Amino acid sequence: MPIATPEVYADMIDRAKAGHFAYPAINVSSSQTLNAAIKGFADAGSDGIIQVSTGGAEYFSGQNVKEMVTGSLAFSAFAHEVAKKYDVNIALHTDHCPKDKLDGFVRPLLAASIERVKGGGLPYFQSHMWDGSAVPLEENLQIAQELLELSAQARTILEVEIGVVGGEEDGVANEINEQLYTTAEDAIATIKALGSGEKGRYLAALTFGNVHGVYKPGNVKLRPEILQDAQAVAAKELGLGADERPFDLVFHGGSGSSAQEISDAVDYGVVKMNIDTDTQYAFTRPVADFMLKNYDGVLKIDGEVGNKKMYDPRSWGKVAENAMAARVVEACEHLRSAGTSASA
Repeated sequence: MPIATPEVYADMIDRAKAGHFAYPAINVSSSQTLNAAIKGFADAGSDGIIQVSTGGAEYFSGQNVKEMVTGSLAFSAFAHEVAKKYDVNIALHTDHCPKDKLDGFVRPLLAASIERVKGGGLPYFQSHMWDGSAVPLEENLQIAQELLELSAQARTILEVEIGVVGGEEDGVANEINEQLYTTAEDAIATIKALGSGEKGRYLAALTFGNVHGVYKPGNVKLRPEILQDAQAVAAKELGLGADERPFDLVFHGGSGSSAQEISDAVDYGVVKMNIDTDTQYAFTRPVADFMLKNYDGVLKIDGEVGNKKMYDPRSWGKVAENAMAARVVEACEHLRSAGTSASA
């Protein structure tokens, strides 16, 4: 199928929220990892989200270029072509963008999509994230308001982060402390600033102890009930029933989370869960195994020529892609999106 249109993406989110499931959002940084992610979604019979970070976008553009916008547009173009051959819907997203990179990443990409939409085309991406976790909430929401207006013009969805995710990702680092928990006051301020869809649709990454990086189970202290509380106060602010879930929520920093914590978060309105560390490891681990088992073929030892079939990047690349795809299938199963594709 072609990459999801704005209408298809909105329907994906609506179906996830109504059906109490969420889509894995897989970070990629190359055509290989992109292919692996799409294969995983197709194997699972799940629609999905594939995203690129600031660092991933730079890497996509090539080592002599290192331009986030160039890499992002190259990623989008490649994905648009490849996705046509699959029978699931894929949405494209740009991940964490802090304030100092907005002018070199999200704003020019929004401008490019706005120009394309004015000409009768579709946006390059379906959503973009503004990561305002490092600035005061008032400034965070002021910038979010500006970006939400641009997103509406681009026919894209804005993702905002309300609170702080601990750990480090692409150079954005935060301490692990009480700031990791979004408050009820934060949730109300978000509704007052961004509305509930009338100003443009947005996804909210409310924080409930999330931490980026690699952590063993039990080391991350998640409190998913914070999401339930935020939905309740937002519903009250909007004059809705107590069981309504006004926010379309995003789960960041899920490595080391228990199955119950993930399940609870989805029940409270999470429709998108970012997955990066686990799929990186799933891709790289079998490459290490392949090289160790076939080192005499990969290396030209003692003047020999080695075995071309072993050092051909396609040999170990297929192993890596299949392993990463299998991890994406597992994520779809955990988040209950497996078999939910509208085309399944």
